[in-house]
Amino acid sequence: MIPADTSTTVVSPAPTRPYVGRLAPSPTGHLHIGHARTFWIAAERARAARGRLLLRIDDLDTSRCRPAYVDSALEDLAWLGLATEAPVYFQSARLPLYREALVRLHSANLIYPCHRSRRDLAEALAAPHEGNAADDEPLYPIEWRPSPEVPLPAIDTAGFAQNWRFRVPDGETLAFTDALAGPQSALAGQDFGDFLVWRKDGLPSYQLACAVDDAALGITEVVRGADLVRSTFRQLLLLRALKAPAPSFAHAPLMLDEHGERLAKRHDALALRTLREAGVTAVEVRARFALDRNAERSPNP
Repeated sequence: MIPADTSTTVVSPAPTRPYVGRLAPSPTGHLHIGHARTFWIAAERARAARGRLLLRIDDLDTSRCRPAYVDSALEDLAWLGLATEAPVYFQSARLPLYREALVRLHSANLIYPCHRSRRDLAEALAAPHEGNAADDEPLYPIEWRPSPEVPLPAIDTAGFAQNWRFRVPDGETLAFTDALAGPQSALAGQDFGDFLVWRKDGLPSYQLACAVDDAALGITEVVRGADLVRSTFRQLLLLRALKAPAPSFAHAPLMLDEHGERLAKRHDALALRTLREAGVTAVEVRARFALDRNAERSPNP
């Protein structure tokens, strides 16, 4: 077992660089108004910084991604008036970058093969970890982690066809200041555990692909939903391990439905395509976003 690291790491953005933001839709369904609001915030922040805004299509979920949803997303973003720079980056075309990153993590002995199934993990956890959101990656049992002295299998063709987990530094507190949500901190090994960086289907996890792309594309600020704050700590560890500069972060509050649940692609009535067909204009949508932002900034009565 690795000795507990009781230190605190405060993550600061890299020295000032020209602003580069990004939009990263996943083409697993039509964009809804919740996505659009986060993208609008990202575009506004890029505009205020007189920076660049890139478009990345997160299309690694081969079972759910569809070309039609890519076309739909491009149409919706254009309709909303969110201009991004060419070219469009597709994660499905960037697999060599992710493989190279996995090899580097392997060389640094920071990952290990994982043969546990989702069912194994579900059965091992009698209840979700207290700090974890319902849809967050569950805390991986530390007793399933192999000793760092155990030699790693080589990464060759077969090595890219198995699950690999990143070994987190237990006891280390990570902290950063979010541009929208304020100070954030999490304790490695307690708030989140060893997490997947590679899947046995031969593809990177969201955490690895996102961290690698943000570094490779020179992203200086990531704007996304507040449900991804915990993912940020994992990606900060990966960026540090890969010796890449960390961007700053701005996690926007989520839009909720009438039941207080966050909007998702199952809310077809709130898809931008549906709103457009109903006669709602882009001006009206953007006006609603502006009102929501003003309400968030107003002090409570």
